Amino acid sequence: MKHKDGKPINQPNKNRAVTLAVTLIALCGFSFYLGGIFCSGKDGVVVNTIQKTLESPKQSSGSLQIKPISFPECGMDYQDYTPCTDPKRWRKYGTYRLTLLERHCPPIFERKECLVPPPDGYKPPIRWPKSRDESWYRGGTMFPNGVGEYVDLMQDLIPEMKDGTVRTAIDTGCGVASWGGDLLDRGILTVSLAPRDNHEAQVQFALERGIPAILGVISTQRLPFPSDSFDMAHCSRCLIPWTEFGGIYLMEIHRILRPGGFWVLSGPPVNYERRWRGWNTTVEEQRSDYEKLRDLLTSMCFKLYNKKDDIAVWQKAKDNSCYEKLARDTYPPKCDDSLEPDSGWYTPLRACFVVPDQKYKKSGLTYMPKWPERLHATPERVTTVHGTSTSTFSHDSGKWKKRIQHYKKLLPDLGTDKIRNVMDMNTVYGGFAAALINDPLWVMNVVSAYGPNTLPVVYDRGLIGTFHDWCEAFSTYPRTYDLLHLDGLFTAESHRCEMKYVLLEMDRILRPGGHAIIRESAYFVDAIATIAKGMRWGCRKENTEYGVDKEKILICQKKLWQSSNKGSR
Repeated sequence: MKHKDGKPINQPNKNRAVTLAVTLIALCGFSFYLGGIFCSGKDGVVVNTIQKTLESPKQSSGSLQIKPISFPECGMDYQDYTPCTDPKRWRKYGTYRLTLLERHCPPIFERKECLVPPPDGYKPPIRWPKSRDESWYRGGTMFPNGVGEYVDLMQDLIPEMKDGTVRTAIDTGCGVASWGGDLLDRGILTVSLAPRDNHEAQVQFALERGIPAILGVISTQRLPFPSDSFDMAHCSRCLIPWTEFGGIYLMEIHRILRPGGFWVLSGPPVNYERRWRGWNTTVEEQRSDYEKLRDLLTSMCFKLYNKKDDIAVWQKAKDNSCYEKLARDTYPPKCDDSLEPDSGWYTPLRACFVVPDQKYKKSGLTYMPKWPERLHATPERVTTVHGTSTSTFSHDSGKWKKRIQHYKKLLPDLGTDKIRNVMDMNTVYGGFAAALINDPLWVMNVVSAYGPNTLPVVYDRGLIGTFHDWCEAFSTYPRTYDLLHLDGLFTAESHRCEMKYVLLEMDRILRPGGHAIIRESAYFVDAIATIAKGMRWGCRKENTEYGVDKEKILICQKKLWQSSNKGSR
């Protein structure tokens, strides 16, 4: 055959085309295989699945299978290891505004794959409520006449502490959390906050006593809580420079305090007229400090609610009428709409204060149901969660009542004095904690920093919690929780967080003899059990209350072991 111009047309070689096609397909397939084998660390679950399928395909029957693993012991100098607040790393960070005390997690290539040992002679904590006043660790109170008398005076100044109006509180610079411990008997649940330290281990001591506490400091980043969370905030000689750096620390207290909530300050510069001689200062300096504090609070629409002796109480504005009257050029300025009020995970502090959203008027303290009615009332802010409604919230509450009944059959210690400090590692609305409200325990409700923001709902119910990312270590000391609970955490986060590191972190914060209730897709359960065995846990697989095959429960217990490794880092 020829073209119009008379040139011959070359006929295609059909055999050659077929050969090229087959070769191309083979190369693509081989490239895909190599990509699976040499993928990055965050896709480790995929790697393990591919390798296991190749090595023993008969064992891969709809569930993730991994090779048995045994983790070594860390050196004895790791017994109080806090990865993201490690004093050995402080020298890398500056002292300006104490940024060295903030979270600074090690990079992935520095993560430890070893088991944190207990100290020599470790003893299980004394059981609640005896533990509130006794502990194997040293400790004390900063209140000269005892914390009970101090809180009695505070209740006289704030009657709302007696009638169920005030339910959630935060204690900044909490010391050994004596204030939060006393409030538990008064129906007030407190998050005690203190930085990691080298010697006193205040947060560890608080948790050893069975009192809620986490590691944290107000520095350059927001605290890991949503806006309008706490009914009351407290500072007793906590040494936080409230009026320095433009008052930015007090702006953060304003953000996390609920409209109508109370801020309590005792110690300098309150009552400076009588106390200044004992503060190694002059009366003029203390008067100036007090006036600066008063003016700053007034500029953010706080009002002095009550004052007596060394205690002063200010109240955050109940509504937005005061904010609307502020001039545009006032200081501190109001935050603009570009800054998400609830963002509380590695969010820098800014020199502005958050004005509460008027759409959620019922989230103010004045309009909240009183405790304990508030626990089961549908919070107004539930509508901020995509796909959530009043019926969804009610269904969740009923679901958890049934689940807790089942859990108590599987783990009879739950609901007794053997379990005090509890963490729900990936809560939604706090239903797990709500169903346990009558038991002698407290629950730290953790909401993913990268998931739907349901933490405001948790606080509106009168419960406590924090934002967290389980790809990193939690802000606590080792051996501080009696029970860890998770519900589908690996199903939700395995694409981001490697299972091995999450489980090692669970082992770090769980006490010897403590338990984990792991509710997971059947796909992950066997792999979790394999890693848990390598951590010296004992686990058994159980059915859920519904008896379905697609979801299972692991009941695990961490064993007490004594270190044979006396080495250091």
